[in-house]
Amino acid sequence: MSLADQLQAAASSGQLLDASLDNIRALLAASDNPLYSASIEELATAGRWAELNDRFFQALKFGTGGLRGRTVGKIVTKAERGSAPEDQRPEAPCVGTNAMNFYNVSRATRGLVTYLKNFRANAKLSGKPSIVFAHDTRHFSAEFAKFCAKIAMDHGANVYLFDYCRATPEMSFAVRQLRADAGVMITASHNPAHDNGYKVNFNDGAGIVEPHATGIIKEVNAIKGEEYTALPEAERGQLTTLADDMDQQYLARVETMMLQPELLQKEEAKKLKIVFTALHGAGGVLVPVLLKKLGFNFLTVPEQDVRDGRFPTVKSPNPENASALQMAVDLANKEGADIIIGTDPDCDRMGVGVRNASGEMVLLTGNQVGSLMAWYRTKTMFDLGILTAENKSHAVLLKTFVTSPLQDAIAAKFGINCVNTLTGFKWISAKLSKYESALPADILSRYRDLNNVESRNARLKHSKFLVFGGEESYGYMGDDFSRDKDGNGAVVMFAELAAYAASRGLTVAGLLDQVYCEVGYFLERNESKVFEGASGAAQITKLADSYGSNPPKEVDGSAVIKVRDFRKDEITDEEGEVVMKEKMLFVDLADGRSFAVRPSGTEPKIKYYMFGRSVPAAGQSLSAEELTAAKAKVTESLASMWAWLDKDIDARLAS
Repeated sequence: MSLADQLQAAASSGQLLDASLDNIRALLAASDNPLYSASIEELATAGRWAELNDRFFQALKFGTGGLRGRTVGKIVTKAERGSAPEDQRPEAPCVGTNAMNFYNVSRATRGLVTYLKNFRANAKLSGKPSIVFAHDTRHFSAEFAKFCAKIAMDHGANVYLFDYCRATPEMSFAVRQLRADAGVMITASHNPAHDNGYKVNFNDGAGIVEPHATGIIKEVNAIKGEEYTALPEAERGQLTTLADDMDQQYLARVETMMLQPELLQKEEAKKLKIVFTALHGAGGVLVPVLLKKLGFNFLTVPEQDVRDGRFPTVKSPNPENASALQMAVDLANKEGADIIIGTDPDCDRMGVGVRNASGEMVLLTGNQVGSLMAWYRTKTMFDLGILTAENKSHAVLLKTFVTSPLQDAIAAKFGINCVNTLTGFKWISAKLSKYESALPADILSRYRDLNNVESRNARLKHSKFLVFGGEESYGYMGDDFSRDKDGNGAVVMFAELAAYAASRGLTVAGLLDQVYCEVGYFLERNESKVFEGASGAAQITKLADSYGSNPPKEVDGSAVIKVRDFRKDEITDEEGEVVMKEKMLFVDLADGRSFAVRPSGTEPKIKYYMFGRSVPAAGQSLSAEELTAAKAKVTESLASMWAWLDKDIDARLAS
């Protein structure tokens, strides 16, 4: 039986989805690459229809800013494996329209260049578009970046290509410094080793938002094949390699995020010992340079200094997970270190561990870390006279709706603004672009060339000044020179916070308790349900839709008093700006608890965010005893809520 007949028979029997069959036929018709036909035939002959459905049930879609998917299949074909040993990366990426491979990054790059050319033409800008390409340490990241750079040049775009792996925030910084039209980061951030992605930032250095997202997607989807004819040589773009010079420019700005370098002159702070791990990723390029230059006492995890896309020492290179940071914890216990810090493969996320009152190393959540840094930076800027009673109305904390309301409470305590955005750092960055555009024309024209003090003063006088930005998923920002979450900057900010606590004779955990006593105890619990592949995508859609069509009226014994459906309700933020529609639902309960549910934009999961609190009366604070009681009560209330939601999930899927 021919391959075509095998595929048709499988579709007729329901083993192969019609969409999968259509996409397989389209790929084979659009390319004569023997890798494609060999891999598809091998899987079909072996009856691996689930694998073929996962690879072909859709064309890989732009999510929150680009592409993301498997670059190594659950089943690796012989054609993909090549001569590579079983414990090493295959020679070729996963074949499939729903996979991260040369076929899809080619389409993405050609569509991006077309959009940029049209954008420049409509804006009456002369010259070629320019794109910054960077990559992390993941499988095929370096190859994808070089491949995409060549395609972009062949289609008439000038290219800036980093010579080695770099952090996502440095790509964003480079876009702004070079006045490029866009930036592309080849990364899947904190996803498992089998994934990779193609993240697009626009000319402001931020992740793409509308109308650019839809415009780029339209151009990408119009491209079906991978064959193309390069422009005549005179019309092609030029290549510029980025290396140490860009590193130094970026480092100089990151260093300014430390507000009180004199802290490290105090004996207590000098004794602070840090263990850092890059988890085999790009954080190892600049974080050690920063910590050493600023004078921190630190050591790294040698086994995880090795840049390896297999991430061989961890199950998943996600600093949100305790298991990913276990080697750092072990080294800290051996060496008597006070805190541990880990960054993900593209160094835009940071996770930390600190000593508790018993001396045990405990991991803080992204909400706790962000809230601590928001509190410290706000307080310190008032102490230093950067923020005053006169200018504080121009200061702002930026966070997402699903990030801890503790940060709203901190902002209220200090009398500054707090603005909530949709999930995804691109929305925080979009606010920064709005604030930048509000500057007077004479300042705006040279804004990217201002130093940190000049930039800060301009925003405090004429617009809004970012004190701190963050999201619960371990992403943080302390300034606007880069328009993406910044693991390098986050390490500097958290290390300074730890030094501040040490100079006060406190642990970081002790300092967090002080903040709780001041503004109230807030606790969040995040859970996810993972549904992979084609069938999983259908389950996620069904579950998400069920909350919109049938929202709960009672949850865990408490009445629902408010439902905010971000898909259909008109919701405005604290600045009166209408929030774009998103598949997210917020439910508030009569007892003060709340939860949100939304499908992930980058992973095959649906996320649940639960919130509880115990706050003192106005003008009061919590005593140590009251805080202890609040922790126990709120923790139990969220555990009970999740038990109820977990059962409700099963019921919704079964209906």
